[in-house]
Amino acid sequence: MDRWALVSGLRGDLEVYNLIQRDLKKTRGVETLFVLGDLIGPDLNCNALLNRLQNPHRNELKPQCIYGWWEEQLLAERGFRGDRNAEALRLNQGEDAVHALVNAVDSAHLNWLASLQFGFIELDCGLIHGSSADVGDNLTPESSPLVLLDRLTRLDVNRLFTARSTKQFRLELTGGGIDSQVKDLEGQQQHQQTVPKRSVIGIGAGPHYTLYDPGSDQIDFLTAESQTPSKHRGFA
Repeated sequence: MDRWALVSGLRGDLEVYNLIQRDLKKTRGVETLFVLGDLIGPDLNCNALLNRLQNPHRNELKPQCIYGWWEEQLLAERGFRGDRNAEALRLNQGEDAVHALVNAVDSAHLNWLASLQFGFIELDCGLIHGSSADVGDNLTPESSPLVLLDRLTRLDVNRLFTARSTKQFRLELTGGGIDSQVKDLEGQQQHQQTVPKRSVIGIGAGPHYTLYDPGSDQIDFLTAESQTPSKHRGFA
């Protein structure tokens, strides 16, 4: 089965995207490229990268993109998400960051950004910028196992790929069960839900990207042009 490349956090950096594409040309078996949001950011002019994502070169992988936190903030500020207010960005980084983000993206790209999906479901995998709860949901190696289970259960998937934390990690929920008690007019009832083995994977950001083989469930954490695997596993 063909492997996937998963990328996020480019934030307008066409040079980093070129490095990743160059790496992928040298890598056997990679046929699909997912870009899990944060295509844009306030620090660089993002138009060249957005043009490239929409018009890929003939000899490179065509990116399948979803929107991330920065896209959500821009679309909110430009009136594509209800009120014209990037509230979260203003609260966290101030008015200057909002102006910088708006100036970094030409209005000609807004309709394309607004057309991007929240996430993908492929095989038994969910691919989302944050999580099934919210695009800004920051899952990390320190997240509670119950939170991770909730995010997996919402999508009914066994593997959740996330990018919001910008970290590379794999956390495995190794099985078991959840016991619950419900008390109503008929008395107290006890329920048990079996939890299958599931994983939450952080794919990294910028030059740090991830390769995934759905057939073998193998994950490689890479940095553009290095091709040196760095595998991190955690258990929750």
